[in-house]
Amino acid sequence: MPVTISDSILHSVIKPARYTGGEWNSLVKDWEKCSLRMALIYPDLYEIGMSNLALPILYDVLNRQPDVLAERAYPPWIDLEAQMRKAGIPLFSLESKHPLAEFDIIGFSLGYELTYTNVLNILNLARIPVLAAERTKQHPLIIAGGGCAVNPEPMADFVDLFVIGEGEEVIVELIEIFRKWNKEEGDKGELLRQLATIPGIYIPSLYQVDYHDDGSVASITPKGPAAPSIKRRFVAQAPPPVIAPVVPYLEVIHDRGVIEIQRGCTRGCRFCQAGMIYRPLRQRSQQEIVQAVGQLLENCGYSEVSLVSLTTNDYPDIDRLVDTLIKHYRDYPLTISLPSLRLDGFSVKLMDSFSSPKKARLTFAPEAGSERLRRVINKGAREDEFLETLATALDKGWESFKLYFMIGLPTETMDDIQSITDLVAKIRRLGKGRRPKLKISLSTFIPKPHTPFQWVAQDTEEQLSLKHQMLKQGLHQIGVHLSWQDPKVSLLEAVLSRGDRRLSKVIYGAWQLGSSFDAWSERFNYQNWLQAFAEVGLDPSFYAHRQRSLAELLPWSHIDIGVSPEFLKREYQLTWEGKETPDCRQGQCNACGLESFCQKNNYTKAVAR
Repeated sequence: MPVTISDSILHSVIKPARYTGGEWNSLVKDWEKCSLRMALIYPDLYEIGMSNLALPILYDVLNRQPDVLAERAYPPWIDLEAQMRKAGIPLFSLESKHPLAEFDIIGFSLGYELTYTNVLNILNLARIPVLAAERTKQHPLIIAGGGCAVNPEPMADFVDLFVIGEGEEVIVELIEIFRKWNKEEGDKGELLRQLATIPGIYIPSLYQVDYHDDGSVASITPKGPAAPSIKRRFVAQAPPPVIAPVVPYLEVIHDRGVIEIQRGCTRGCRFCQAGMIYRPLRQRSQQEIVQAVGQLLENCGYSEVSLVSLTTNDYPDIDRLVDTLIKHYRDYPLTISLPSLRLDGFSVKLMDSFSSPKKARLTFAPEAGSERLRRVINKGAREDEFLETLATALDKGWESFKLYFMIGLPTETMDDIQSITDLVAKIRRLGKGRRPKLKISLSTFIPKPHTPFQWVAQDTEEQLSLKHQMLKQGLHQIGVHLSWQDPKVSLLEAVLSRGDRRLSKVIYGAWQLGSSFDAWSERFNYQNWLQAFAEVGLDPSFYAHRQRSLAELLPWSHIDIGVSPEFLKREYQLTWEGKETPDCRQGQCNACGLESFCQKNNYTKAVAR
């Protein structure tokens, strides 16, 4: 039965529109006429989850099937959570307000490790057993996917199965098997064994993990129908864009229309997990994009559309695409945003071609202050070109810039840290009669699975604090604002990113101690996590601060993302030699492991054009 929340409760919480549903383009199907019901969840606040790109795609794919109902749910903020627990109200979906426990399948999109405790809290609020081993066929099947799923092990105790890679095709195959199993009224074990035959589906309970005395992984052994390795699924061509997404009633993080113009990246930055796990590069045609933008404007009423990809100015003839869109939809009017632009003169020219007379802030990510360190991370940006780009932007009227740097990178020295201050000082001197307004944001390097840096140790809090202090003093002297992330948060992110399945007990312990919304500074409780680690007998430094051998069996070694371990090891060795690897769009194949796809689709020649 649908859940009802009284007006008195909604009036007592901030932003009640997070929980009311009924948004433009949301779909409310007949509950009784649909034989299969699935809830899609991003485990963070509504404003964050509604900006997620994956769930609208799955929402559209699933609801196109006549007998399938897909609805959304998000975790309530602590004010409503307290009211729900006090009143005995279970967590429910936005569309039909049915309790999540009444759905057949619940799917989580895992995009950030610090949302893991929210997954547990959501299940508990929904009155669903948190541990997969305690759930039966009477409970919903709990599945998860997303960027974090390429190392699913820390969440192995809570999730029945993970979708490794892109879900557009896998979810349909999963639904077909579930539909048949549901009619035959088989047991849950049989369902999982059948689902294990689908390429790209990983079921943790079908694998035995053993450990050496030093805590490293000794073996990962499949059981029954489980494959020795799980190959990441990806679609050969970018699927049709979502042209009628749900339009929220309140302002969300990215409050605009979105068109994914390409998927994947060929740049090969060695720290960047997305650049590895979303390969190969697949592009939409300009005709499809232009048509989709028009449909998006008509269906949603947006005046701003974002052309999204990992490297937007790598899209072929992006300037011609932008010019076509501006001319084609000049009567709306249409504002275009281009996230993820590289730091070069073309980006400034491109932004200037459609910006308003009042220039907004330009955002770039040099990542490192020295050219040496940029070669190490394969960023490939020269200082003279960078300064020339910003000088051009200043001449064209841009005055405000946000720059992202990363500290704690492999081979980094204090000279590299000083080079950030030196580079910023040079930028400050670029203005002719006016100083550019600069905002510097520091992030801590997090070694990520399936990257060339997956074997590298993260800096300790003491090392990071010295670097923060050095930059704080240096940038303060030249009048530039600096912001950075709490090193304790960075430590936990690194631990959860590269952890094994023993961390499930740590996550469970932290949640039981009250941890949720760990990504929010006002909710992050480091002591909860330290206590949870101590109670389980694990050391966070083992996961974050330990350099791994190239021969070590990693917790995610049985997850095959398509990019080969040989390629990652080769890139790791080039790191220490300070050598760059060219972008394969230049026509040279770097043998990353996806050569067969590229050859089959005539990829190398296509991107070289």
